[in-house]
Amino acid sequence: MSPLRLLISESVDPWFNLAVEETIFNEMDPNQKVLFLWRNDQTVVIGRAQNPWKECNTRKMAEDHVKLARRQSGGGAVFHDLGNTNFTFMAGKPDYDKTQSTQLIIRALASLGIHATASGRNDLIIERNGEVRKISGSAYREKADRGFHHGTLLIDVDFTRLANYLNPDPKKLAAKGISSVRSRVANLTEVRPDLTHQMICQAIEQEFCALYGGKVTAEYISEAHPPAIDGFAAQFEVQSSWDWNFGKALEFSHHFDERFTWGGVEVQLLVQQGVMTAVKLYSDSLYLSALEALEQALMGQRYKKDDIHAIFNGVIEHHPEAQDSLTELQRWFVQQIQ
Repeated sequence: MSPLRLLISESVDPWFNLAVEETIFNEMDPNQKVLFLWRNDQTVVIGRAQNPWKECNTRKMAEDHVKLARRQSGGGAVFHDLGNTNFTFMAGKPDYDKTQSTQLIIRALASLGIHATASGRNDLIIERNGEVRKISGSAYREKADRGFHHGTLLIDVDFTRLANYLNPDPKKLAAKGISSVRSRVANLTEVRPDLTHQMICQAIEQEFCALYGGKVTAEYISEAHPPAIDGFAAQFEVQSSWDWNFGKALEFSHHFDERFTWGGVEVQLLVQQGVMTAVKLYSDSLYLSALEALEQALMGQRYKKDDIHAIFNGVIEHHPEAQDSLTELQRWFVQQIQ
């Protein structure tokens, strides 16, 4: 067994890449040092303890076909496109050292003519026009005998799109969990305009080999050539599921109300693990029996647009006398959930 392992993903699917990362971390030999280089496209990645509806503009993401991916580590929400390069270092203990891997990234950037420094717990920064700007954020995860450090480098990210998706709709959510801290950011192409993903990967790979005094042959992986690691298929199924990406949100409540021509409606929802565990509809409508049936039908169902839309259809079928008002309510209700 080689003491070093290098995997380079040719996939830009976040669920694939995060499943690779998690499977390798679980199955790796603790005596190995592993470097995984990857990037995602059209993705918002949230931390393990975050609420996607609180952190993200899920409505805009759905419109633009942007994926949500929940990672296994903590930290805040980030937007990924092909202007990002992501890195993951893994090692067994006691060799695992996130300070060492952070310095490795700093040296790789220096070899490309970019002077970066570490700041706070998990950021890398540069100075631009007298301002401190963040160019990398990291998160960490440890087990008894191993640990990993992963992060992203902002090469040429579309910051306009970042703002679109990381500014949530102003919903009346009372949510638990970890909130993201926004920072002023900069692209590395501001310092070196010709910088590419491939250049960054090569620089990190060279520093990785130099640090451990060895050579390693890269393993190129993709959906067509997944890693030969036990448990990968099962982990990918988890990583790509609604239950993991949305349903793992900690308990929160959602309150919204509206006035229609046929009456006013106030909705109060309690959501636990992505499921509506308490539903209350208040209304001065004349169709109270239909609203009571809707209230009961929503109970225990997923806080998911498509599921709620289907539940409305079932109630409308059984209450044709309230079809027009329920259809209007359905359209509005679903918009609040997106």
